[in-house]
Amino acid sequence: MENKSRTLSRGQGCFYGLGVIGAAIYFISNATGFWVGVLGFLKAIVWPAYFVYEVFIYLEL
Repeated sequence: MENKSRTLSRGQGCFYGLGVIGAAIYFISNATGFWVGVLGFLKAIVWPAYFVYEVFIYLEL
């Protein structure tokens, strides 16, 4: 049972990492200045929180 939980957590970490990279590329490529790019990178780190929040609003939970 312990091996299975470790495998699942690795998969979730990989998904999160790919999401952060993709979000960073998106936000930084759309930035109009240096500090906007820095803000975009910070947004990329916390994008799952915004995503879950919006899903909960959509599902009315």
